Amino acid sequence: MTRKMKDSGIEWIGEIPEEWNLVKGKYLFKLRTTKGNTKNVQLLSPTQNFGVIPQELYEKLTGMRPVKLKSDADLQQMRTIYKGDYCISLRSFQGGFEYSKYDGVVSPAYQVFYPYKKINSTYYRYLFKNSSFIQKINSFTMSLRDGKNIAFSDFGNIDIPFPTFVEQNKIAKFLDKKISEINQTFQAIQQEIDALEEYRKSLITETVTKGLDKNVPMKDSGIEWIGEIPENWKVEKLKYLVETRESKILLSDVQYSYIGLENIEKNTGKYISTDSTYENQYYNFCEKGDILYSKLRPNLSKAIIAPFAACCTGEFEVIKSTKLHKKYILYYLLSNYVTDATNAAIYGTKMPRVSWNYVKNLRVVFPNQSEDQIKIVNYLDKKLTIIDQIVRQKQQQLNHLDKYKQSIIYEYVTGKKQVPEKEGVKNAQ
Repeated sequence: MTRKMKDSGIEWIGEIPEEWNLVKGKYLFKLRTTKGNTKNVQLLSPTQNFGVIPQELYEKLTGMRPVKLKSDADLQQMRTIYKGDYCISLRSFQGGFEYSKYDGVVSPAYQVFYPYKKINSTYYRYLFKNSSFIQKINSFTMSLRDGKNIAFSDFGNIDIPFPTFVEQNKIAKFLDKKISEINQTFQAIQQEIDALEEYRKSLITETVTKGLDKNVPMKDSGIEWIGEIPENWKVEKLKYLVETRESKILLSDVQYSYIGLENIEKNTGKYISTDSTYENQYYNFCEKGDILYSKLRPNLSKAIIAPFAACCTGEFEVIKSTKLHKKYILYYLLSNYVTDATNAAIYGTKMPRVSWNYVKNLRVVFPNQSEDQIKIVNYLDKKLTIIDQIVRQKQQQLNHLDKYKQSIIYEYVTGKKQVPEKEGVKNAQ
């Protein structure tokens, strides 16, 4: 039976079932303004991917540390949040409202709200994370970088769908099942991408430390992390093989293109075009063909041969010339050997860095003949091109899955598609 629809009069919602209602957010949810928590005073972190979770869990899931409070901070002065509450994240303009499955407190910078009418929280979790809803919320945050934050009053005055409680249950349970299936497929493809990226790194490392001929006599390199190398290879410290560029420029004096860390793809040595901007200050300068090596977060292995003359962030060390094939040096900097060695020497917690003085004293193993270096570079270029093509195809699959997931959520939370009768009967409460 075809469902009768009506125009909601709301652009981001479009048509909704004739029997559905629209309700302003403030008539379903209330702002929570209390401090502290008598149930559990643990500090929680609002995240886009995991909702509102304990900071310890955030570190475990992501391997990253959230911003820590001072040791003498009084958690009872933090914003109260209970299980079932929603949080207006500082980044809601990117990822929607965050749902909490925990009791605790969050920074006063966040706004917390909770339902005071009978609703299915999962239905609204899907609605609040849908791209169409996020775009609507985004219209209130255009000045976010200039200090305008998201206010509960903005959300409270917009109309949102309010199907019956039974309908909310059907949609929520149906979407749980469908989205779980999509996420499982997504995760499987992502694991394949991760495996390919690991293979890329190991291939680079194996090739620049062992060469192409597996039958040549070997000798001890004297480097514990590398072990044996071909007998006719040499070992030199990096500082004896490269010359760095020390020049800096003031951008008010002359205009150059800009290369930042966000323009470098991790592990691959590839340039990514972005809309990066820069402030009026001194920057390092690089010529086309210089090697840029990031001292910030060396575990990301960000290094590239500059595709054009540019100013670049001071986090880069600029290598202007090399005694070896320049791309051989680039691949060496991208190898697991350099990554592991620099990770062992980083300093700082929030923004870990490695000192160039340490990096330049790392030893490089290499074939003495330039033609052998060229063979290695050409081999890696060819093999990595094939790997990158496969990775791109799988990333396109992920993009299609993400769009499909967003489409499924939108169509069901706005009633454009009805839960199949067999699903509805089976899952209705």
